[in-house]
Amino acid sequence: MKKTILSIALSLFGLGVMAQGQPHVKIFSNFNYELSGEENPFKAFEVNRAYLGYGYTYNENFSAKVTFDVGNVGAEKNEYLAFLKIAQVTWKANSNLKINFGQVGTKNFKFMEKAWGHRYIYKSLQDKNKWASPADAGVTADYKINSSLSLDAQVLNGEGFMKNQGENGLFRGGVGLTFNATDELAVRLHRDVSPRSSYTETDAHQNTTSAAVAYSGEGFNVGFEYNMQEGANNVTDQVRKGTSVYGAYDLGDGLSIFGRYDELTSENDWNLDKDGTFMIAGVEKVMTKGVKASLNYQSFTEATDGAESENTLYVSLEYKF
Repeated sequence: MKKTILSIALSLFGLGVMAQGQPHVKIFSNFNYELSGEENPFKAFEVNRAYLGYGYTYNENFSAKVTFDVGNVGAEKNEYLAFLKIAQVTWKANSNLKINFGQVGTKNFKFMEKAWGHRYIYKSLQDKNKWASPADAGVTADYKINSSLSLDAQVLNGEGFMKNQGENGLFRGGVGLTFNATDELAVRLHRDVSPRSSYTETDAHQNTTSAAVAYSGEGFNVGFEYNMQEGANNVTDQVRKGTSVYGAYDLGDGLSIFGRYDELTSENDWNLDKDGTFMIAGVEKVMTKGVKASLNYQSFTEATDGAESENTLYVSLEYKF
């Protein structure tokens, strides 16, 4: 696998030299120590993810981008696999309309991920709980209605970037609206539909509705999102909800504190083993341009009766170039 990663990196570098494009690399790593009171707590150094990519601009109307997602998939061995995450061409039709085609970044939770701002520490709520994939094969479009309002839409295979289109050949579609009320305040609504493949009494279309708000003030930012999924996993009457609130405060000199609180619930407790509350609190330091480090505490408590919290201390790093 090391040879594969090296080959990809050298290929991207070679492309960058020949075409004078823009290669990019981003790596997430951490040290974690379990604090749940066990006699021999789990502790480990980990390299969770590496993104290797390259972007090229043909002219003012056309550009292309490719990104490989290299992740640790070994349960017992330190095994890494490289997946093709992004392979898209972008057509800027005019000053208001942009279309992406190929293996594209999806629109489901990108707004929330940006508002959260600490992806290298923890995924956004929808991403972490697999309500949607961050990338998929299909087409997306962004249309700027005016200086404050923009509309986006997507048609995707629906299986995510690690799987092929299913035998049913059904597409997953979505539409979103983003309103930038001011330079500091933005609001987003998104609706996503995964159609059912059969029509029995237990089958249903999966509908995911998201509402989010992000505010950036002087030295701080806060965000809130509410997500509801009806017909989860295309099963009738399976409804789950997720809320997340997060914020950060700038202490100056590249130092900040941040926190986040998530709550997951399912109607009639059909997903009880995955329901619960999650909390992060930590401090972050921008070490230099492209390098961030964080000391953070993470805690998850299942919704089942008598469940004890799973608490872990992390030293998390992101380095990119």
